[in-house]
Amino acid sequence: MGVIVVIFVALVLLVHGYLWHRLVRQTTRPGRWRKALTWGLAGLLAVLVTTFVGTRMGLESWAAWPGYVWLAVMFYLVVILVVLEVPRAVAAASLRGAERRERVPAPVPVTVGGGTSVSSPPEPAPAPPDMSRRLFLGRTTAAIAGAGALATVGYGMSSALGDPVIERVRVALPKLDPRLHGLRFAVVSDIHLGPLTGIGHTERIVRMINGLEADVVAIVGDLVDGTVAQLGALARPLKSLESRYGAYFVTGNHEYFTAEGPGEWIEELRELGVRSLRNERVEIGHQGAVLDLAGVNDVGGAASGDGPDFGKALGGRDTGRSTVLLAHQPIQVDEAARHGVDLQLSGHTHGGQIAPFNLVVGLQQPVVSGLASVGGTQVYVTRGAGFWGPPVRVGAPPEITLLELGG
Repeated sequence: MGVIVVIFVALVLLVHGYLWHRLVRQTTRPGRWRKALTWGLAGLLAVLVTTFVGTRMGLESWAAWPGYVWLAVMFYLVVILVVLEVPRAVAAASLRGAERRERVPAPVPVTVGGGTSVSSPPEPAPAPPDMSRRLFLGRTTAAIAGAGALATVGYGMSSALGDPVIERVRVALPKLDPRLHGLRFAVVSDIHLGPLTGIGHTERIVRMINGLEADVVAIVGDLVDGTVAQLGALARPLKSLESRYGAYFVTGNHEYFTAEGPGEWIEELRELGVRSLRNERVEIGHQGAVLDLAGVNDVGGAASGDGPDFGKALGGRDTGRSTVLLAHQPIQVDEAARHGVDLQLSGHTHGGQIAPFNLVVGLQQPVVSGLASVGGTQVYVTRGAGFWGPPVRVGAPPEITLLELGG
């Protein structure tokens, strides 16, 4: 953990140094404006560090907002400025060429013996750089980056804080009993109850799930970012979830981030009418047929001896029946395929949450979002209904999925 903190601090300092160079040094002359902007950027750095430290100490939501919003703005400032590096370098080279040409005086005509000759020009005195042109270039670059970052973050906040998109998906399972055709799952993941969410976030998700009239509700991990003492009130609306065959939950990696671990939330969810599948399975009976619904713990629990146990969850079942597995991370599908699972429901990725992070997520997870097949097992990855860190979603709107089984 100490190494991670050191890397994080070094990276944050490097990023703020780069932003100071591009947004302060290259847009101002030495003086009070440069000093004011420098102190302003230093203040934002302090806010960011305070937010990261404070959220691990139960910081109030009002205090967490500015740091997380600045984190998103900072990220897009860097992305846009890096993209602009090449055109900015070309423009800077053109300016230097213009400056050199302007410093060379024209030849001086001299009259000698009734005739005219051209003498070499006198050696020019060194000219100061044309600050107005360079300032114009620096300020133009900063203005483009600033406007682009603010517009992107503004759009991303409206997406993250707005209603989740209802994605309707039909999945064909080859050996599904025909009597189970049309069985519907409301799938939600990564709700992330935490310092930036209020009870309205949970109430909206519950209301939207209930409107789907699903047979089964599947909450696929990362429900919370804190303890029951901190966030229990925000989870209370889950008691109102409606479905024909019940609501089920499996742990995500964030359930293991607190010292208390997921145990207290397992008990809390039981009180709210949500059953946790802890490396176990249940039978879902529908129209005289049976479906196996299994759930495994997240891989993040392995360090504390609470990791996934596919053998326990899936062993000894009737392999002639279709099996749906709840597993927080898509990467768990490899093990699911070895156990003959027909369909895995996952979250974790947020669909990347903030583009272009979707490209990075794809390096670690086999599926970033949507439906895919891995090793003969189909896996559906929801983008999640909440957010982690900045209240921003760009290119990956929040999602609640209504998934219908077919043959």
